[in-house]
Amino acid sequence: MPKPLFRGVCASSITPFHPDGRLWLERLKPHIDWLIQERVDAISPLGSSGEFPAMECADRERMLAAALEAIDGRVPVVAGTHDYSTARTVQLSKFAESNGADALLIVPPYYMAPTPSQVMDHYRRIAESVSIPIVLYHNIPLTCVDLTTDHLLKLFEEKAIGAVKMSHPDPDRQCQLLQATNGRFSVYAGIDTAAFEGLCHGSHGWISGIPSTVPSRARRLYELIAIESDLPGARELWNKLAPLMRLQFQAYHSKGEGAHWFSTMKAALNMIGPAVGDPQPPVLPLPASHRKTLVELLKNLGYQVNDQG
Repeated sequence: MPKPLFRGVCASSITPFHPDGRLWLERLKPHIDWLIQERVDAISPLGSSGEFPAMECADRERMLAAALEAIDGRVPVVAGTHDYSTARTVQLSKFAESNGADALLIVPPYYMAPTPSQVMDHYRRIAESVSIPIVLYHNIPLTCVDLTTDHLLKLFEEKAIGAVKMSHPDPDRQCQLLQATNGRFSVYAGIDTAAFEGLCHGSHGWISGIPSTVPSRARRLYELIAIESDLPGARELWNKLAPLMRLQFQAYHSKGEGAHWFSTMKAALNMIGPAVGDPQPPVLPLPASHRKTLVELLKNLGYQVNDQG
């Protein structure tokens, strides 16, 4: 039987690259060790922060194998095995399972905008090929696919998926799933703007930018809400986390210019943890105009900051 899905905060680990685009796997274990020291409850290699669209399947497999070796069973692994192609997603999912992943994170097929019924068949075919749980990564802006609560519940009842990472700005999308299944369906807040409310509704955890950038602070927020029921304390901490969230998703939410979420994440990680390098183009390093603000926000959260990171 597969292990139960995690509760708490899950960091999407980064993929380190050399400046010429080759994998820089020597940088991976220090990054993984730092995430675990920051008290994450799980790690998801090759989520959005793993830059999977910039990689061929062979390098994705190399990255997954290296991440699983570095994690070495210390926390559960939710391996990103997404691809537009069902066949390649099955290939990557089988590889992840055979190398010890505990669960899979899979975004719907992107770009070609398949119909909801076609997307549901995509997940059914993947589920038939593996025995570990699938976490469906619900992300409308980057996939053009909106599976409704009814679609998701049907896939859950069929055992095609075991959980949802809900990256929808409306926290009621998390609430609907939790209420419809009395909490039996694992629901994770997948976007920081809806994380506070989602956790208050009873979501099982949080997988997004803040848990991947400042994991210990995200873990503390989860504890305050889900374990200690300390809403005043959670609000006080969120007052410090929210400005980082707003900077991180500035361009994403404006659908225009501003700080890019991944440029901000990598810059922050370089400032407070082991070096992880720069994003792969077309995403570029965080401009100097945003770095001063980022330094101040990280210091306000209690981190020692290397301003040259």
